[in-house]
Amino acid sequence: MTGPRDLEQRRLDTLHRLEHDVDAWVASAGADGPYLVPLSFLWDGASFLLSTALATPTARNLSADPGVRLGIGATRDVVLVVGTVAEVVVPAGISAELGDAFAVKTGFDPRRLKSPYGYFRVVPQRIQAWREEDELTGRDLMVDGAWI
Repeated sequence: MTGPRDLEQRRLDTLHRLEHDVDAWVASAGADGPYLVPLSFLWDGASFLLSTALATPTARNLSADPGVRLGIGATRDVVLVVGTVAEVVVPAGISAELGDAFAVKTGFDPRRLKSPYGYFRVVPQRIQAWREEDELTGRDLMVDGAWI
């Protein structure tokens, strides 16, 4: 590395990662306790769309407590998102356009499964990104839902 990225470069790199990465570690908590699972996501420029089986601890947690954290990327080039589940939608309630976009990006189409799945729209409240220790200062890219 050649030193820390400036804020604009870090924001651009983060947006690229959100648009092109497919999976995130999703952390939730609820009656089942804390839970950490990898889930595929679609970033639409303002929110994340996740999907998981409605019978899972993650789905129960996200339905009961809208607080969620996403970890995207490797530990030495990470994007951390603190967000809120703003909407839970069953596959029949998702628009064809959005369902198709999710399926194309993730290679996974919950609408075609027999077991009940849900979509969870996560609105980010805080986004941080850093590669190494020299980027810890200034790692906040979004605070209170607004890009810095």
